Amino acid sequence: MGIIVSGMRPTGRLHLGHLHGAVRNWIRLQEEQRCFFFVADWHALTTDPEHTARIKTNTFEMVTDWLAAGIDPERAVLFRQSAIKEHAELHLLLSMLTPTPWLMRNPTVKEQARDLGLLVTEQEDLTSINYGYLGYPVLQAADVLMYKATGVPVGVDQAPHIELTREIARRFNHHYGAVFPEPETLLTESAKVPGTDGRKMSKSYNNAVFLSDPAPDIERKLSRMMTDPRRVRRTDPGEPSDCPAFNLHQIYCTPDEIEYVMNGCRTAGIGCLDCKRVMIQHVLADLGPIRERRAELENHPEHVTKVLERGNEQARAVAAATMHEVRGAMGLDGD
Repeated sequence: MGIIVSGMRPTGRLHLGHLHGAVRNWIRLQEEQRCFFFVADWHALTTDPEHTARIKTNTFEMVTDWLAAGIDPERAVLFRQSAIKEHAELHLLLSMLTPTPWLMRNPTVKEQARDLGLLVTEQEDLTSINYGYLGYPVLQAADVLMYKATGVPVGVDQAPHIELTREIARRFNHHYGAVFPEPETLLTESAKVPGTDGRKMSKSYNNAVFLSDPAPDIERKLSRMMTDPRRVRRTDPGEPSDCPAFNLHQIYCTPDEIEYVMNGCRTAGIGCLDCKRVMIQHVLADLGPIRERRAELENHPEHVTKVLERGNEQARAVAAATMHEVRGAMGLDGD
């Protein structure tokens, strides 16, 4: 059985993008592999160290959604990164082995820094961002290697990080002996889930459909979702491939329904709202049970707390064993 490690920054309630981009894949993996899923709260500090007041609340909201969606603490270890201090120690040790140019040339760091507004112009280089953000791929490597992961599920944009993790593991093993496996990059075929305005679904864009939204809110949001701009009038034909809402049809609808809405769109045989209603009924049916389970968890918050406490204990035991081995290999065990 392989070992899977993956994490999320605690940004609060999850939306459809999270569900189809990561969580549903985690649910599948927990049935097949030994999985460690963690709250990446230290990683949250790399981009917004001044605002930490909501990390605790956001963690509770996010883990509640994990459990409501189907992540099973009997099959996977759920824990907080900051509760396992060994992550910080391994990050420190690995940083001693990581050449700065490896970090400077990482395309994902630079692209994300621009997306977050940390870099304003194309000419700015990474010397203008903080040390923690530049080095977060090393912390990510520590997160992964701590549990001797054999695979890490990521989107294509995160693949360079796993390659860096493999390089760091290779360098450590060369200097100190074979301690860490080199984890495989498990590319996740993430469904494209646009927000209601056609951009990437994001809490910051105020365009998200949350798993915990009441049914009337989901219906309202999706009914107003952007469609093909060609369809100004009811009688104007459109092209489904240019319609953001059609991405959700492709996730949720049956082949017959997809054929129906494609033909109706291209011939103006149906209106955009009629088209979206076909998809909305499936979204409501999908999120209904998740919302019900979430309501139960909200009524018993101690269950979420206990899940994390138990997961912290499980993760800490594995991390302690790994660091004992690492210290011995590096001659830092005091003997």
